[in-house]
Amino acid sequence: GNNRRSSGYSGLSEYKPADREFEKLVIEDKIPGMTITIFRDGEIVFDNGYGYSDIASRRPVFPKKSVFRAASASKPIAATALLKMVRDGLIDLDRSFYDYVADFPRKQYDFTIRQLASHTAGIRSYRGKEYALNKPLTIREGISIFKDDELLFKPGTGYHYNSLDWVLVSLAMEEAGGIPFYEYVRREVLHPLGMHATRPEIPGIPVVGEVSKYTRRKFGFKEAVAVDNRYKLAGGGFLTTTHDLCTLGNAYLYNTIPNDGLTREFLSPVVIDGKSTYYGLGWEVSQDRNNRPYYGHTGNGVGGYSNFYVYPESRTVIATLINCTDPRVQNTLDALYNHFFISV
Repeated sequence: GNNRRSSGYSGLSEYKPADREFEKLVIEDKIPGMTITIFRDGEIVFDNGYGYSDIASRRPVFPKKSVFRAASASKPIAATALLKMVRDGLIDLDRSFYDYVADFPRKQYDFTIRQLASHTAGIRSYRGKEYALNKPLTIREGISIFKDDELLFKPGTGYHYNSLDWVLVSLAMEEAGGIPFYEYVRREVLHPLGMHATRPEIPGIPVVGEVSKYTRRKFGFKEAVAVDNRYKLAGGGFLTTTHDLCTLGNAYLYNTIPNDGLTREFLSPVVIDGKSTYYGLGWEVSQDRNNRPYYGHTGNGVGGYSNFYVYPESRTVIATLINCTDPRVQNTLDALYNHFFISV
């Protein structure tokens, strides 16, 4: 049969119309495969998969089991590890990056861990094909891509979103913690929270449930180019499931991660020249079209697209993963989340 609906419909009947709209994205060839998990008040209210984990074999996707590229939804995972490291006194947000990585080439200005985490340090973004690099670089080796480049502006005077900032944050964390970045994240975040499907993507080592990756063409989809995201694990290199992302969101909502002043610093937008950047430390912090506050992250990487939103007022957590480079469906997704799922 034409198995577009893979994991069975679960959720209340009031969401049936939303379910049909999500399904349309597959029918209209806008996405290859997608999982969506939505929690409210700590309970799952919507949990579904659409389309295919692999188009050729028509393998379905499942929210609990299908493992996608998190893209920049990796940043809140890394930020949660940084939060723990700061809380434990191993790293100081307002110390110079050079206090931790002394051999990084000197720039015209000094910059701090906080400025890196908030994209206010002046580090550049990817150029050209760097976005799709396929070299087996460690985090330390990865800095060679950009370490000799000038800062874009004096740190603290501007905002420039990029993933290379978080390559530097993760390198500083390795130096400060004395263990590899991923080991720290696994020990202090993933394992304690039960995010068992979240891990680095290591080319050539398949993961159970891992989806095929695509880019969208004018007609249909083609397999995405091979990439090696290990050096940028913190900024965009994790594999994950919608269930794991919701687990992280719920940990913040229900104080598994203490809701103290330090956590609030991470979840408060940095202000420059009196204007909000709508970005905290590794978190987008903003309002939706109905002015409801949320924190989370969108992500777009080669063969992967992600939405991760936490709405504190209605205690709603939304996670969506798509196995395709930017499918240009964000406006549709936002409209559906707004219409069906975010009460208050």
